[in-house]
Amino acid sequence: MLRVSKLTDYATAVMAALADAPARVHSAQELAERVRLELPTVSKLLKQLAHAGLVDSFRGVNGGYRLARASERISVADIVTAMEGPIGMTECSAQSGLCGLEPHCGVRVNWQRINQAIAEALAGVSLADMLKPSRRRGAIPIHVAPSL
Repeated sequence: MLRVSKLTDYATAVMAALADAPARVHSAQELAERVRLELPTVSKLLKQLAHAGLVDSFRGVNGGYRLARASERISVADIVTAMEGPIGMTECSAQSGLCGLEPHCGVRVNWQRINQAIAEALAGVSLADMLKPSRRRGAIPIHVAPSL
């Protein structure tokens, strides 16, 4: 099964909460309450997201967090990469030289094609799109191969 980690899922929810009111600076406590997660978890997520340049942090009594750029300019791929590192279905599809079988592997090229398709799909969905899950505009069609 392919899936993102819980922290990446949570980070997407926190980013969506920030995107819902992008002009305001939000406290970590407020965000934790909004997405119904524990404050230490949200604080950890915000630190990683800030390090990746997706959120700006402000210190002081009126401090907090807000998006570093418009939600239309932040992709799901940006969030996944911030939380998990480079998108890669296999070690060799994300970075070459990590597998001893690489020089004579017969499936590496196809894993790289699959990896590219997934990366492009994630890059094609913005944080703004994630705020409107019922909207079908730009939906990615699912093609099912016929049964044999």
